Amino acid sequence: MPARSIIKKTITVDKKYIFDLEIYPRLISWEIYPKDNQAALYAFSNKDKLNKLIEDEHVFEKKDPHANTTI
Repeated sequence: MPARSIIKKTITVDKKYIFDLEIYPRLISWEIYPKDNQAALYAFSNKDKLNKLIEDEHVFEKKDPHANTTI
């Protein structure tokens, strides 16, 4: 895959667990890589919470509550 189709970010969760996040926009998918052993244990124990956080904050666009969606 060309490098331009990957978005790379470093994210911090709960102010102490650091992860590398790679987002693949064409596939609407992502991979997360922990920086240390403690981050890996956190990711293993909190998989659902971490997935929701990544989807809400980094992958999908946030909805504007004031946007007019009527046709």
